[in-house]
Amino acid sequence: MRFVWAVAAFVLAAVMIGAGIAQRTVFQGPRSESVDIAVSQEAPYLLIDGAVLNRLPGAQTLRAQGDGEIFAAYGRTADMKAWLADTEYVEATLTSSGDVDSESVTPAPSEEPSAEEDVAVEGETDGSADATAEARSPIGSDLWLDEFQQEDLLIAPLQLPEGMSVLVATDGVAAAPSDVSVSWSVARATPWAGPLIVLGAILMAVGVFLYILGIRHVRRSRGPRRKGLPLPVTEPIDLAVEGADKGVISAAPTRRSVGPGRKALVVAPALAVSALLFAGCSADSWPQLAASPTPSPSESVIIPEGQQAPAVTKAQAERIIARIAQTAADADSALDATLAATRLDGAVLEERATNYRLRAALPDEAALAAIPTKPLEIVLPQAYDGWPRSVMAVVNDDADKTASIMLLTQQDQWAPYKLTYLSSLEASTQMPDLAPVYVGAQQVPPDSSFLLMAPDQLAAAYADVLNKGADSEFYDQFEAEGDQFRASVTADREKRLADFNTTAASTGSLTFDTVAGSHPPLALATLESGAIVAVNVNEVDTVKPTNADAVIKLDTNPTVKTLAGAEQSATGFTTTFSDQLFFYVPGLGSSEKIRLLGYSSEILDAKVIN
Repeated sequence: MRFVWAVAAFVLAAVMIGAGIAQRTVFQGPRSESVDIAVSQEAPYLLIDGAVLNRLPGAQTLRAQGDGEIFAAYGRTADMKAWLADTEYVEATLTSSGDVDSESVTPAPSEEPSAEEDVAVEGETDGSADATAEARSPIGSDLWLDEFQQEDLLIAPLQLPEGMSVLVATDGVAAAPSDVSVSWSVARATPWAGPLIVLGAILMAVGVFLYILGIRHVRRSRGPRRKGLPLPVTEPIDLAVEGADKGVISAAPTRRSVGPGRKALVVAPALAVSALLFAGCSADSWPQLAASPTPSPSESVIIPEGQQAPAVTKAQAERIIARIAQTAADADSALDATLAATRLDGAVLEERATNYRLRAALPDEAALAAIPTKPLEIVLPQAYDGWPRSVMAVVNDDADKTASIMLLTQQDQWAPYKLTYLSSLEASTQMPDLAPVYVGAQQVPPDSSFLLMAPDQLAAAYADVLNKGADSEFYDQFEAEGDQFRASVTADREKRLADFNTTAASTGSLTFDTVAGSHPPLALATLESGAIVAVNVNEVDTVKPTNADAVIKLDTNPTVKTLAGAEQSATGFTTTFSDQLFFYVPGLGSSEKIRLLGYSSEILDAKVIN
């Protein structure tokens, strides 16, 4: 009976192990699925819609093959189409039946070409078309969340939601690759393969054990089970008898029994096979009995109804700021204001251009501080699908114990982001509550009436406070405690006026004035219905002679002399300093005051008074 049970265990073990292995091999099916994207017409760009990328669940792998350099980038579908608005491209979309279809998209003709476009058309004959094509290369656009470049064959792993699309091209001029496909890893879980193989291995071991017991039982019960006939009495052999046949007593050797060592040799192969089969089973070969982890609750942020998508992600902002800093560093080294203008704008550009003039004439003139890049602590993008767009960022350098706040702007979908405002944060600055980067913030209109003070009035009001102090009508609207900039301006003016009066009070006069700068304010909303507002203020110092025979000399001021282009003047000089200021302006009805968050100040210009 033991042999019967052993055979039954062997058969059942073979069936279970075979079924488990079959689930992992012949019955499992392909581990990936791909779809080819047919491109019927040549175009410089191929846009793969997010619906195509999410035709199957899971991560996607883009494969594009062609001659030469192949470029691919992904970003928001709306941004991609906006970037392609004025060029021809092929768009791959998903039909209602689930098939991938591609069609050519041509730009809508402009109603009335501008004068610049007319000049460009006329200049195409002398090679300006190539310059335009190079300027519109897709490589390095700030709109892309990420981009890839490979030679001849591009393979890019992706994991994009439906609102994202992929752009495939070469250099933006030649035709995009036509051999393009998207593949997905297909989950083929076989939760019963592992248990079947392991249970089969256990049954095999049980069968071996039963087989050994059966053999042992048979050998113990071997021999006659009834009495035999009486045997004749044997006589001793007489060894002295010559020539007599000698009797020989022989016995067949006994069969060696299967001892513990033999049992181990029989059972070991079965256990080894079981162990190998067990080790070959991956995690998806077993039932997932553990409960799904419960996400920890986080602070909820209510997105206003109808709010649009944020302009950038944090990773995108890091890459943009790094590009701006690199371009600024190159311009600083070459003293090239034209190069700086490709990534800087507004007061930031004006101050650096002035520094380049001074450094070109004065070898000892120090360069402005490099633009900080990391670690990026705060990113507050404008939630807006159109243009221009703005992004506020705070970079906190733990090593230097300094922090900087900046504002970036992008004028249109083809323009790079430019740094327009840059200031150092106050040491004890308490930032207001801001929306997370994945939500973004609304840009506050310059004439907004929902703040304690409209952004377009802020620069003039603060300038009046710097000029008049407590006598200003706006004095009580600004928080004086912690405003280190106001204190430093007051102290500097008092010291300079005292030094001037010591030597030139009888022959000249020194006056100070502060006015709103020429650059428009930028404001992004906070969570408490307030706003962070960046403004530009100019401080103007005026030195005039009060005696008709006196002149103002600049022997000890090479900076003003270089900018003004004169060593002395009978009419006097004006020196202008540019201040970049960031304020927190509370919402209307708040009991808080307007707080200064950060500031920077650099010399901007000097002129002879006419």
